[in-house]
Amino acid sequence: MATMKDIARLAKVSTSTVSHVINGSRFVSEEIREKVMGVVAELNYTPSAVARSLKVKETKTIGLLVTATNNPFFAEVMAGVEQYCHQHQYNLIIATTGGDAKRLQQNLQTLLHKQVDGLLLMCGDSRFNADTELAISVPLVIMDWWFKELNADKILENSTFGGYLATKTLIEAGHQNIGIITGNLKKSVAKNRLEGYKKALSEAEIPLNNDWLIESHFDFEGGIIGMQKLLATPHRPTAVFCCSDAIAVGAYQVLQQQGLRIPEDISVIGYDDIELSRYLYPPLSTINQPKAELGKLAVELLLQRIKNPKEPYQTLTLSPTLKLRKSIKKINDKSKII
Repeated sequence: MATMKDIARLAKVSTSTVSHVINGSRFVSEEIREKVMGVVAELNYTPSAVARSLKVKETKTIGLLVTATNNPFFAEVMAGVEQYCHQHQYNLIIATTGGDAKRLQQNLQTLLHKQVDGLLLMCGDSRFNADTELAISVPLVIMDWWFKELNADKILENSTFGGYLATKTLIEAGHQNIGIITGNLKKSVAKNRLEGYKKALSEAEIPLNNDWLIESHFDFEGGIIGMQKLLATPHRPTAVFCCSDAIAVGAYQVLQQQGLRIPEDISVIGYDDIELSRYLYPPLSTINQPKAELGKLAVELLLQRIKNPKEPYQTLTLSPTLKLRKSIKKINDKSKII
């Protein structure tokens, strides 16, 4: 296997010059650079990533630790993170926990042993508790939510506004009887979306019906269980705000199994705008989370933190938007579906 010394000997330059050419660490004349790169190509030389990482104290690798992946939202965010890592010429190692606290610790230690330059953390599972000890010695960025407070940069979405926007959309379609299926209220995003729902009802002077406030989980099963509970209440609402698209998918299944038509019998709005939502029947109206922007900013913020570890921590907030499709009926206009 060729070494830098072999290249230096054949190119008739010093080993340090070869290093500067390959790593781009210092100016080298175009003539010398071409001579060195010609020998590199001739010898089919590939620099050792391990050797380089030991020398420059970086591995050009980022770790992404996700506690749950059974909601398609997280898979779509992970794809965005991988895309932007690639654009910045960084490798990405993804580790998931399946809701297991022991596996969380093991995967965290594995990532640290791999000498990642920094970590992205994203928690979709409210079963973890704030007492779980985490010893993390590398730069961090928290995406969306984490189950305990850490010294880290954060990228959040304005979930209170998102919950308000979803509910206001149903109200503007003429609905007064609006149910909600939330995620586990231990999660701040679930609490915030519920607060947005309550704010929209209050503004419209619509009384809050606690029978229609169903706490569940942000996954498919959570939607099934939540909709079953909602339909078991004494009076059925005319519309439902599902606090994730995964919840909405489960809700669709229950409604269709019980012979209820969407939106003719009951209107549904979701949250996240996962790719699947546009392929449901009818296509789901939802609140779009800017997933690509979340992935992009997370990578950029982490790289900035790696380069400037002593800078003050930042919290960035992204704004959700409305995506109207075909799952909401305007009840003050019998022929109108939005």
